[in-house]
Amino acid sequence: MDNTHSIAAPAQASAPPSMLRVRAGAAYSHFMNHVLPPLVVIGLLCAVWELLCSRPGAALPAPSQVVNETWELITQPFFDNGGNDVGLAWQILASLERVAYGYLLAVVAGVSLGVLVGQSTWALRGLDPLFQVLRTVPPLAWLPISLAGFQDSNPSAIFVIFITAIWPIIINTSVGIRNIPEDYRNVARVIRLNGVEYFWKIMLPAAAPYIFSGLRIGVGLSWLAIIAAEMLIGGVGIGFFIWDAWNSSLVSDIILALVYVGIVGFLLDRMVAWVGKRVTRGTSPA
Repeated sequence: MDNTHSIAAPAQASAPPSMLRVRAGAAYSHFMNHVLPPLVVIGLLCAVWELLCSRPGAALPAPSQVVNETWELITQPFFDNGGNDVGLAWQILASLERVAYGYLLAVVAGVSLGVLVGQSTWALRGLDPLFQVLRTVPPLAWLPISLAGFQDSNPSAIFVIFITAIWPIIINTSVGIRNIPEDYRNVARVIRLNGVEYFWKIMLPAAAPYIFSGLRIGVGLSWLAIIAAEMLIGGVGIGFFIWDAWNSSLVSDIILALVYVGIVGFLLDRMVAWVGKRVTRGTSPA
């Protein structure tokens, strides 16, 4: 009995190192295939940028100059001197708050209208032409009318986000509803699902891949719209920060803000994609 335990013990002890090697190999493979290529490309682009903009008379600052001139903004993102004089973290959070309100409203209204248009032929014929016309209006064209209606810059910016994000959500949701397989509908009739049960158990799961494709497009458009809107409405926000930096001829500040804008937009897209993958169990075309 003792010999059996003495023989089994090394086998058990050898399992953790083997598992560690597997995990290390997977991490190395992920780094080489997914992390290293973009790092190399970004490094090469920065090197070319440095060479082109380090020459005398260059119109744009080199990366080294950008970092040097914006070091305080990079290292102190949460400073608050009152008014609009706050760190970039507060500027981005203010923009994200507006995006959250407008985007969530667009999700609720967009999915609801998409289901209506997808389910009802009459609604499709009556509303789809209107949607197709309104979605071609540029986001900033809505800002003057929203300012006139709300008499306040903050709800006006939220409305611009809402009206920008809602169209891809409506269109993708309605397409998903119309593409529900007829077999699913027949099963719902056979087991006699009521309207609420059909909505939650058949309609939403079947259309979820299309819905989340629209949600990804919508969140990207929301982030684009708020940056442009904030340049006009003023106040705290990354869009106004960029415009204010331009008026003060602080080109390095603009470049740093654009980097942050791109990173935040990327993270928003990945976040919605991650949720969509979990909800649709990997079947989403996004």
